[in-house]
Amino acid sequence: MIKNILVTGYRAHELGIYNQKHPGIPYIRQAIANRLIPLAEEGLEWIITPGQYGVDLWACEAVIDLKLQYPDLQLAVITAYSNQEETWKEERQAYYERVLKHVDYYGAVSHQPYAGTWQFRARDELLLRKTDGILLVYDEEAGAGSPRFIKEQARRKSERDGYVCLSISSEDIQSLVSEAAYDSMEPVSE
Repeated sequence: MIKNILVTGYRAHELGIYNQKHPGIPYIRQAIANRLIPLAEEGLEWIITPGQYGVDLWACEAVIDLKLQYPDLQLAVITAYSNQEETWKEERQAYYERVLKHVDYYGAVSHQPYAGTWQFRARDELLLRKTDGILLVYDEEAGAGSPRFIKEQARRKSERDGYVCLSISSEDIQSLVSEAAYDSMEPVSE
């Protein structure tokens, strides 16, 4: 049983998303929620993200919504270093602050500003150590992007320790888009 899960994936720019109005975001959030619901029903307690702008924060939004149905769910954002958002555009900083108001725990692995990639490695090691599994939004066929690093670490941990690796592919998200399009079609009258 998964009690604590790491949810992460692509940064927004890696998906060609540059603002919160992008029509794909609700489908990404829904795909995440769809994967978390069965885990919540089986006793999931904590959802933890690194809080990067993209899948991490959309996962937070999905969890915030799920907490209405599953009030015992807890949400944590654990960043690699303090003030990760300080170089973000003002609109993204405001969005980040709104999301953080709803998390149950916020912390940074390194309590200093960005100093090097070692901070990301330390964060990933901590997140993998503190969770029973990962839900990764990642396209295996593309094979590129920031999630591939954590995916490799999770795969090794899975082989060693039975760590659970779950994923959401672009096909999973596209099927939600197609389903929504089908549902909104007008019935054909004869």
